[in-house]
Parts: sequence; structure tokens; C-alpha cells
Amino acid sequence: MKAIIPVAGAGTKLRPHTYTQPKALIPLAGKTILSIIVDQLHDAGIKDFIFIIGYLGEKIQDYVEKKYPDLNCHFVQQNERFGIGHAINLTRELVGTDEVMIVLGDTIADYNVKEIIDSPVSMLGIKKVDDPRDFGVAEIEDDGSVSRVVEKPSIPKSNMALVGVYKIKETGFMFSCLENLIGTNTKGYEEFSLTEALECMMQRGAAFKSFKVTNWFDCGKKETLLVSNATLLKKFGGNVSEEHNFENTVIIPPVSIAEGCEIKNSVIGPNVTIGENTSINYTIIKDSIIGSYSNLYEVVLNNSLIGSDAEVKGESRNLNIGDNTAIDLGGNSK
Repeated sequence: MKAIIPVAGAGTKLRPHTYTQPKALIPLAGKTILSIIVDQLHDAGIKDFIFIIGYLGEKIQDYVEKKYPDLNCHFVQQNERFGIGHAINLTRELVGTDEVMIVLGDTIADYNVKEIIDSPVSMLGIKKVDDPRDFGVAEIEDDGSVSRVVEKPSIPKSNMALVGVYKIKETGFMFSCLENLIGTNTKGYEEFSLTEALECMMQRGAAFKSFKVTNWFDCGKKETLLVSNATLLKKFGGNVSEEHNFENTVIIPPVSIAEGCEIKNSVIGPNVTIGENTSINYTIIKDSIIGSYSNLYEVVLNNSLIGSDAEVKGESRNLNIGDNTAIDLGGNSK
């Protein structure tokens, strides 16, 4: 069993952060989006990983090689943004005839990973949504088998969305369908769709079962990322490094504060994640994510996403600031 994790997207909905940081490496509840995914799969016994990288891919590779030196990792470059189907097809030689778990690089979900890995048939993760028109949709039979999948249907016949977690047993079948889509230039929404390949497999007789995920965390844009951070902090319990200097500071759990942070005269929490070596003074923060090596002084932050190496001084604001930024909200000039 191998795991394929596509992380080649540009993360446009999370700009300016993704100009300098891959979306998969944004801190979330004391981890990163990518590490939560990898840890889930590794804990279930998978040791062979294929990462499909593109935009800022060297940062993904450096992170994985440093954090997971004992895993067998391969990196495949997707130079052109032709969609998930095209990305998966690039892994054909590395996969061979092995079964695979495919987990999209911005998909965090709660499910029994070992149970899905051990399934005798291919499996598709699903979750009921209010408006399925923006998702791949699975039509489900009474016994849980999947009869059809459609990408972003204008008139959905099901409200069960594909969450981006797939166990594929007949990988040769899958690659054959992907090759057919690419060879005939069959695109949906200007991309080669994995959903279309799965539908091709079903039409050729491949069996698929569905499984419902308990939770599905949306990491695609600032507002939902902050909600996911709060939920995951409650799930993981938060974490405050023992190596800290928190003078005259109140911590309201759950929070996650990495090593090397210096915090004074401040109130932190609830639902706050702070990266390593960040300095905070005379500041109130709640429901926010703060990157590493940042400097915050005399600010009140709520529902804010601050990148790494950022400097923020001044008064209360609702902010969305990328890496390597310096802002003085007080408007003082010298």
C-alpha cells in the first residue's frame, strides 16, 4: 500500500500567505495541514509516500525530508496545472500495481484509516453537504456501494460530496482511465478530473464502496481555516511548550504555542495557534493563527491569520497578512 498526496496547488484562496508558503505547511493546531494527513496514514501502517509537488514544491520536500526521515518518500513534479487527475497520472511508474490511498493535500478528515486500507474493494470518503454543486458527488445505493460519481453537477442527484480521500484497489484500471481522459483531452472545468476517471472505472465494472467521514475540515480559505484550527485544538487538546517565557500573561485554552516564543503582558486564547520563536507584548489574541518568527506589539487580534516573519504594531484589526510583512497600524511616521 502506498499513499499519494497531491500538494501542487497554488492555494489562491489563501493569498497572500501562499505567495511564500505552501498551503499544506500552514500551521494548524500546533501541526501543519500536511503533517496531520501524513501522521494519520503513517499511524495506520503506511510507510511509502508519493508527494505531487509544484508551486513552492522545494519547501514541501525540505519539510517532509526533515520531519519524516524514516519514511520512504518520493516527490513528483507537476509543472502544469492540469488538475488532480493529471497529477495522479504522473505517479504511474512509482505506484506500479500496488493499491493506493489518495488524500488531497488540503483534506483533513476523521475516519478509521486502517479499516479503509484493509477494505477488499475500492473506497470513497463522503460527507453530506447542503449544496453539492461545488463538489464531486457520489450517488450511493442502499448497501453503501457507489453507483456513479459526477464532478460539480449542475443538478445533483445526491448531496453526498467526495471529501478527497480515496482507497483504490485496481490501480491499473485507474491509470488506464486517466490515460484515456488525457489522451482524448477530456477535461471538466479546464482540468483532468480524478472523479471522471473513477466514473470510467465504474462503467468498466470496478466496485466501489462509500464510507462516511466523521468530520471534514475545510482548509481552503481563511475563515474556514480558522474554524478548523479551533475544532482541531479542541480535538488535540492544544500544546504549550515547556521552554517559554510568558511574563504577566494569561493563557486561555485551548491554545498551541511552539518553542522559543516570548510572550509578555498579554492574553492569549482561546483557539490560538502560534508558531515558533514569535515575540508578543501588550497584545490580546483569540481565534487566530500566528506564524513563526513574528513580532506583535500593542494589538488586539480576533479571527486573524498572520504569516511568518511578520511585524504588527498598533490597534485592533481583523487581519489577513502574509509572510515577510511589516505593518504599523498606529500610523506613526518618523
